[in-house]
Amino acid sequence: KSEALEVTKLAIEVGFCHIDCAHVYRNEEQVGQAIQSKIADGTVKREDIFYTSKLWCTFLRPELVRPALEKSLKTLQLDYVDLYIIHFPLALKPGEKLVPKDENGKLISDSVDLCHTWEAVEKCKDAGLTKSIGVSNFNHKQLEKILNKPGLKYKPVCNQVECHPYLNQSKLLDFCKSHDIVLVAYGALGSQRREEWVNLNLPVLLEDSVLCAIAKKHKQTPALVALRYQVQRGVVVLAKSYNKKRIKENIQVFDFELTPEDMKAIDGLNRNIRYYEFLIGVGHPEYPFSEEY
Repeated sequence: KSEALEVTKLAIEVGFCHIDCAHVYRNEEQVGQAIQSKIADGTVKREDIFYTSKLWCTFLRPELVRPALEKSLKTLQLDYVDLYIIHFPLALKPGEKLVPKDENGKLISDSVDLCHTWEAVEKCKDAGLTKSIGVSNFNHKQLEKILNKPGLKYKPVCNQVECHPYLNQSKLLDFCKSHDIVLVAYGALGSQRREEWVNLNLPVLLEDSVLCAIAKKHKQTPALVALRYQVQRGVVVLAKSYNKKRIKENIQVFDFELTPEDMKAIDGLNRNIRYYEFLIGVGHPEYPFSEEY
């Protein structure tokens, strides 16, 4: 949490404006303090920052949506967020536990119609608590369910999903573009190698020989090439880092351009490797990753 405070300040100082956070990360208080301090010292104004928060799985019942957002706003010391998204399409049992499990370690799910959740999210936009609304980790069928909902007032502006050269999400990207939905990429540098979240047997993206060769040619790092790749295909890309040197480096994504050949070579790296499988959710009726896209 103390790191979150420092690195968010640094990120704002070096020029990052889009800050992506969530209730479940349990550091919104510190991130909010960092934003407040950078507004107070004149580095930025509130309208310069694009802040995203997310509605966690235990708050998907319609009556819990607005209180969840209001709690985040209070924690952040903000009057509104710029984007509020449904974090995951899996409804879990409401309560104190963020990941409720039974005695066998199995997730305790909740039965909620995502269309009803979406209606409650729309009301948050109408109330001025968020400027825009979207989703995360939805497959195309789950997106279609919302898009085809009778009486839809606002469609999702984005779908935030794991996306990198080993999982380039080209089919989902095409689907989203056809509906004017922005794809937002997390895990864009592969992943942090944390065994509780990630299959450590998977290859390390940033050690890929093709990425490394393209990076060498442009005198850039493999990470910057992976980020630039997304920018050029019209994907909003998130770079997660706690390393001050790399935070400063990642913002340099606008200093060079990949050639059409480079882009084609990176497209060719796709292996449908998902680092964040969220396997604990596999039995849930709304588990999104069983679909091809």
